[in-house]
Amino acid sequence: MQTSPSNNDHGSKRSRIVQELLAQIVQGKIAAGTRLITQNLEKQFQTSATPIREALAELAGIGIIELLPNRGATVREVTRRDIKEVSQVRRALECEAIRLAVGKIDPQELLALKKELKQLVSKSKTGKRFTQQAQKIDSQLHDLIANGSGNQYLIRELQRFSLLFRSFRDASWAKASPAIERARLIEEATEHEAIVDALLKGERRLAIAAMKSHIQSSARYWITSHPQDSIASK
Repeated sequence: MQTSPSNNDHGSKRSRIVQELLAQIVQGKIAAGTRLITQNLEKQFQTSATPIREALAELAGIGIIELLPNRGATVREVTRRDIKEVSQVRRALECEAIRLAVGKIDPQELLALKKELKQLVSKSKTGKRFTQQAQKIDSQLHDLIANGSGNQYLIRELQRFSLLFRSFRDASWAKASPAIERARLIEEATEHEAIVDALLKGERRLAIAAMKSHIQSSARYWITSHPQDSIASK
């Protein structure tokens, strides 16, 4: 069954709304407790109510807003505990994906990524900022692994949560000083290269361990860049 151009346009509108609202919420530009009024969002995004409602339902599905009867959509507070728990879910999904993907990914694609990672580290040492390139490579590698798993249910769950993962990632980059950003960029590239090397060798245990280490490292970085809250007491 083919998707009509109007359905594609509708889907792209919903995705854009989800991405923009999610980025603003995670970065604190939309405060916790804010009510998201459908009519206001229609004007802001210059669209009809349908993609707005679908976008809000998607955000509720990943726990960023609450949809309550007769009260509409309300922004939840994003705490360090949330980041920790989301990262635990991410680790479970990504480690299973890489377990299934070992031996199924085109080695040439992995070698091309490894070359990009080495170039990224080399350029980063000059002191310039290459955040967007780092984000692109990160997304490309994780998508490659997800698709390589061959498990359609797992792929869909990773796609559903990837916007949330990447929003935490992007918010952390945005808040970092140039020195911290550069250090994390090099650290992350090294983690990614370890994942790629394990996949190239076909070493399943090594690949899972490398992925687990990367997810834990990312979680620490995201949590450190997030404002203090009462996570320790929860």
